[in-house]
Parts: sequence; structure tokens; C-alpha cells
Amino acid sequence: MNGSDVDRPAERAERAPWVMLAVATVGFAVNFWAWALLSPLGPLFRTQGTLGRLSESDVALLVAVPVLVGSLGRIPVGALTDRFGGRVMFPLVTAATIVPILFIGFFGLDSYGALLIGGFFLGIGGTTFAVGVPFVSAWFPPERKGLAVGIFGAGMGGTAISALTTVKLYSNAGHRVPFVITACVMAGYAVLAWLVLRDAPNRRPAQGSFVTRLVANAKLPISWQACILYAVAFGGYVAFSVYLPSYLKTAYDLSAADAANRMAGFVVVAVLMRPLGGWLSDRFGPVPVLAGCYAIVAGGAAVAATTPLLEHVGTAAFLSMAAALGGGSGATFALVAKVTDPARVGGVTGLVGAAGGLGGFVPPLIMGYVYGRTQSYGIGLTLLSVTAALTLLLTLTIVRRTADPTRQEHRTATSEGAA
Repeated sequence: MNGSDVDRPAERAERAPWVMLAVATVGFAVNFWAWALLSPLGPLFRTQGTLGRLSESDVALLVAVPVLVGSLGRIPVGALTDRFGGRVMFPLVTAATIVPILFIGFFGLDSYGALLIGGFFLGIGGTTFAVGVPFVSAWFPPERKGLAVGIFGAGMGGTAISALTTVKLYSNAGHRVPFVITACVMAGYAVLAWLVLRDAPNRRPAQGSFVTRLVANAKLPISWQACILYAVAFGGYVAFSVYLPSYLKTAYDLSAADAANRMAGFVVVAVLMRPLGGWLSDRFGPVPVLAGCYAIVAGGAAVAATTPLLEHVGTAAFLSMAAALGGGSGATFALVAKVTDPARVGGVTGLVGAAGGLGGFVPPLIMGYVYGRTQSYGIGLTLLSVTAALTLLLTLTIVRRTADPTRQEHRTATSEGAA
């Protein structure tokens, strides 16, 4: 036996976390691609075929329904991941999402009601976030968790794939083509995940009933704090990724394809910033990163509320918000991984991920409702600016105390001394 033979098991063990991270990130991307299939088609549904009489509010509801289901579904899926592991849940959730994709492609495109039903179950794809965070987090040591979870979170760029391809395939190759292609990719990934993914050797399956664990996780201070942080950061990203095509078409009179391409640019910036937000959190701590991100969102939304010239000030405002929302999303889960018991990361991630998705569900409805009555998007963007400013205040006060281990140890020692 030579030295290289001895080194191979160690090399494989060192590579394994990165292989798992890569495969999980691909899975997150393809599931988010599926999750966002309806968003780029929103403007077309309003003007083409049997759906030509849809109002702005109808389109907003259509693109928001998958977000709602994908958000709330993260709570049980996160709990199931704590119990059964990502090795089981990733291929299971991916395979389940194929059904609504094909239903929409072959049965749902001529009926608004059928589209809503298909969109409801399409939301299953959005729950993969609650699978991937605990799966990836368990493979890495504390000093790399922020970077690892941030890289995984970059899989949200799957929405950019949808933005860049769906409208073109739908218009040029046939209405069913984007759905068939996505379903085939999802099927291929489900097989890959089943064959390649393995849970971390030190993973501890959660014990107790779902309700007991849910209540215990909900009582943790980090749970409700991270829910608010993520509702603004990731919720803002999701809201823009699903509603930006309609917003740009209406506010700036862009074509559906041009609006989708610009939305893709927004998504790419946010995706690239998410792992950077995690890395910066590992280096400087999550709180300073979060504070900077919310300050940028508050300023960018205030500028965008004035509907500035798109080619200059407007583009800068939206891209700066994209960078801040992506960075804030990565920093939020760096914070969760830092202060949460590994056996509870899936459950807490489910709660926080649900809040983030709900944060993306509400704004498109508000924007559509307000625009329908005022012919202006300024009020909705002003509300985002105020919300980001309040979240900045929360970050610098309550969240800072939760994230400070020195203060936590001091409080523990004080309570033990009093006892």
C-alpha cells in the first residue's frame, strides 16, 4: 500500500461537502426554475388567447399563488428534512413538482381557473429551500456555514433561467415547450439526487412529533427575528422577480421580452450577491452585513418610487436593491446557522423560509391593487422603503443582541447564578 492509496479516502472526505453543495445548489436552481414558470408569462396571459381579459390584479394573483404555497410548504418540508434528511427529500420534492408542470403545459393554458390550480401545486418546487439549508449546513464547519449556505442560496438564480427562456420558447417554439423541457430537466435531477446525494455523517435526525418540534422552534428568539429579516430581504427579491416584468411593461411601456430580460438581470445580481453576503457574514458577522443591505434597500426603493428615467437612475436603483436583497438573504441564514442548534436548522429554516416567501406573496398583490386604483406604483415602493428602514432599526438593536454570543453567555451565567 503506497502513500497515495492512504490519502485517497481523506481526499474524498474533503471533497464530499463540496460535491453535496454543488448537487444541492443545482437542485435548488432547477426547482426554482419550475417555481417561476408563470411569472414571465404574466403579461402575455393578459393579452393573448382565452385569458385576454385578465386584470392587473388577476395576473398578480396568478404569479403570487405559487409563491404562497412554496412559502407555507417550507414549514412541513423543513420539519420532514430534520427527520428524514435531504437525501430523501430532495428527489421526492423534485419528482412531485413535475406533475403540476405537465398539468399546466397540457391542460392549464386555456383556463384561468386551471392555471390557478396548477400554480398552487407548482409551489411545491419552492419548498426545496427548506431541504437544502439544513442539508448543506450539516456538511460544513461553523466558520464556513455562511459561505456554504450562501452558495446554495445562489440557486435562486433558477428564476433567471425561467425569465430568459420561458417567453421565447412559449412564443416561438410552442406554448407547451417550456413546460415539457422543464419537466424533463426536473426528472433528470430527481434521478441524479437519488444516486449522488448523501446526508452528512454527523447528522442527527430530529426526535419528537412535528407539532412539538414546530412549537419549540417557533419559541426561539432567532426564529421570529430571522422571519422578519428574511421576509424583507428574500421577500423583496421574490416580489420583484415575479412582478418586475409586469411592472416594467406597465410603468415604462417595455415589451414582454425586454421586461423579462431586465428582470433576469435583477435576478443575476441578487444571485451573485447571496454567497457574497454569506462570506462577508463569516468574516465580519451577519449584523453589519444585514444593516448595510437594509439601508441600501431603503434608499433604492425611495428613489424608485419616483419612477425615474429607467436607463440611468432607475436601473441603478433597482440593481442596487437587487444586490442588497441578495446579500441580505445570504446574511440572514448565516445568522441562523450561527445561533441555531444543528438538529433544529431545518425546522427554523422552514419557518424563516415561509416568512420570506410570504414576504414575496403580499407585495405583488398590493402593487396590483394600488396601481388599479391610483395608476401609480409609487405608494407600494414607498412602503418598501419604510419597511426596510424599520428592519434596519430591528437589526441594530434586538438582532444584534441575539447574534452576540458574549451577551448570550452573560445572560446564561446570570440566570444560573440567580438559580
